Amino acid sequence: MKEIEIITTITERSYNELSKDERELVDAARKATAGAYAPYSNFRVGAAILLDNGQIVTGANQENAAFPSGTCAERSACFYAGANYPDARFEMIAISAIGTDGLETAIPTAPCGACRQALLQYENIARRDVPVILAGRQTIYTVPSVKALLPLTFTEF
Repeated sequence: MKEIEIITTITERSYNELSKDERELVDAARKATAGAYAPYSNFRVGAAILLDNGQIVTGANQENAAFPSGTCAERSACFYAGANYPDARFEMIAISAIGTDGLETAIPTAPCGACRQALLQYENIARRDVPVILAGRQTIYTVPSVKALLPLTFTEF
């Protein structure tokens, strides 16, 4: 028997410790939460993706009475990017969430498993690590890549 240890390094920073590009992406993710349609959960999520052409695309969660017909912010953003900028590659992703209390979550919110797999597809297309910024009210986590959020990934690449 062999034991394999999987370690993911997450960097905790404040907003002021982010680079200008990282702050711009976090701001876009925070702004994107306003586009969420979340009448059932009252949990609004925004995602922003920086593409290698300099474009920032955003998405917000969209709920539907016929569960699970809605979609998460991360998938709405990555599918929009893929459909509208098929030649662009992902550079960086930021995610923010507004909790049921109407405030940005104190602890950063990570993407669900389905979103991790969808984002991983685009990281694989980019053929490089795509950093993920998870923004909370005061605490921000930076993860070095999507695959760091989803070890032992499924991929055809």
